[in-house]
This record gives sequence, structure tokens and C-alpha cells, in this order.
Amino acid sequence: MPSAFLPASFDLRRPLVLIAGQGLYPILVAAATRAAGVPTKLVAFEEETRPELIASFAARDCRTLRVGQLGAMLKALRGFDAGYALMAGQITPRRLFQGLHPDLKATRILFSLKRRNAETIFGAIAQEIETLGVTLLDARAFLDDHLASPGCMTGRRFPIERDYVDHGVHIARECARLDIGQGCVVRHGTVLAVEAFEGTDEMLRRAGAFKAAGALFVKTVKARQDWRFDVPCFGQLTLETMRDARVTAAALEAGKVLMLDKPAVLQQARKWGIDLFGFE
Repeated sequence: MPSAFLPASFDLRRPLVLIAGQGLYPILVAAATRAAGVPTKLVAFEEETRPELIASFAARDCRTLRVGQLGAMLKALRGFDAGYALMAGQITPRRLFQGLHPDLKATRILFSLKRRNAETIFGAIAQEIETLGVTLLDARAFLDDHLASPGCMTGRRFPIERDYVDHGVHIARECARLDIGQGCVVRHGTVLAVEAFEGTDEMLRRAGAFKAAGALFVKTVKARQDWRFDVPCFGQLTLETMRDARVTAAALEAGKVLMLDKPAVLQQARKWGIDLFGFE
């Protein structure tokens, strides 16, 4: 079995459709599924999916859509005779409210939702996909080696005292429980910033404005995380923002936070003197 996050009934012969948003995440998934011998197709989105990922697929194996064309996406899944689908990569958050081009299928779903946020919208999309008989996979599948691991991953003694780490974990989990966000920045028992709709990088910039040495970034998950479409990620861009904000330590939930190209992230973190710790 190529991943611990796949169902026991997973059939390597059935086509898997990668529904690809922004960044490196879907590129890593595509490389891993191909290496595992899984027949992989692609649903890409205009102005979101990286062009090099689209170019790596034959035309017959790829469909490029506008964000909001749910009916067309479901049609593509049927056309590919998909057994499985996997969502990887963020869609620009503001597109959920501005610049969305919903087709009739998406419009019907949007009007049916009492709350409109990423979780409710993607949850409704997931339900539509599985209604087709397509299994929507845990989005960590095939990337087991890129998850945060327990302990200090950068090879040094972690510089933040455990009590302060625990405080940050508590704050981050409370924010996640309240559906505010999944991260925070703390320092010596004080909360400098919490993550909300603006995302991790903007939160780190706000925290950096305090110019407080010894700040800690904490990234966690919800108690009832829907792993089909909601995997917290930590990559090179976040690392760069931490460096610019002078936040030099991060605690990531082990086995749950996905590090996008983990070897490269750890190498860069060591170079910049940023310590990364995996908590359980």
C-alpha cells in the first residue's frame, strides 16, 4: 500500500482524479501517485493551478475549469471514469466571495448553505463527488513522508520552553475549535496574533510588527478535521514570512501538518536559523 491514509479497499488500477489548486502541494501529489503506479488524471483551475502541472498531463487526461464550475467538474469525473478523487492545494480565499463564477449546480448548492465558509462549501462539494460513487481520499494520502514528525526536526535543541509551547498549542486548538483559524503566535505566555480568514502569512506579519524576540508560531488542526479537503500546510512561503517577521520558531502538530517538500523546508530552516518542532 503506497500510503497509510488510503482505504484498505484502494484499487491501484482505478483512475484517480487530482483536483488541483495552488502551489506545490498538488505537484507533490501528482509525482507521488505516478510513482505509485496509480493512473492519474487532472482537474485544474484557471489562475490557480500551476501551469507546469497542467503541462505535465496529456490533453486527454486534463480538464481546466473556472473556479465555481462544479457541474463541469462532476462531468469531468464521470468522463474520466474516476474511482477516486483527491483535493490538493488552496483556492484563493477571496474567490469564495468575489470573482466566483458558479454554474447552475454550484449556485444551487450555495443557496442551500446557511453558512458560507471554506468548510461548508468544500463539504458540500465533497458530498456531490461521493454521490457519483467516487471516493474522495484523505488529502494526506501519498505524502506520508512530508508530514511533521515528533520532536525538534531541525536537529537542534528546541529553544522554546515546553510550558510556552503548551500554552501556544492550547490557544491554537481553542481557535480551531471555534472555527477562527488553525494557528497563532505566542511569546512567553502572551498571545501576539491568531490566524483568521486572512491566512497564516498575514498573521505572521502582524505578529512580527511587535518585534518581540522569542515568538513562537503554532499550527494545529481541528478536533473534527475533514481530511478530504482541509489539510493544514507549512511550506517555503511560510518559512520566508517567518524569517521576514523574525519569528524564529514553529511548533507543528506531528502527523497532521503537511510540510510541502519536507526535506527542502528543513534544509532552508536550518540555513535561516529557524527551529521546527513537531508536537503530539
